[in-house]
Amino acid sequence: MVRRFDDEANAGSRGLQIWQILIGKAHLRQTMTYGELAALMGFKGAGTLAHLLGRVMFYCRLQDLPPLTALVVNQETGLPGDGLPEADLNSVREDVYSYDWYGLHPPTAEALDESYQRGQKETGSSVA
Repeated sequence: MVRRFDDEANAGSRGLQIWQILIGKAHLRQTMTYGELAALMGFKGAGTLAHLLGRVMFYCRLQDLPPLTALVVNQETGLPGDGLPEADLNSVREDVYSYDWYGLHPPTAEALDESYQRGQKETGSSVA
């Protein structure tokens, strides 16, 4: 039976969907806006993405991977949201682009959820 991401509307599953989209963007050396990501995922607006992107952001941070979420940018500013390390954005993106993402097994939805919970505890943040 074919499973669809919108059939499993839980955050970990949607985080996995974001992971897949972003490693494709990394391979193509592209960024995308929050609105483009939301539309691709079938959401009506980008405002629902913070906790989903947070799963990918914290997973990358805890696994010492380049921050995939650096590829998602604000339409107006062209900059990613909060949570990325203070560094040269071009250098950070180059690290993301050059990483062998397809050489990794993708994280599970559960691993993304666990990373999010752990990352929030470590940073004392409720927003990702």
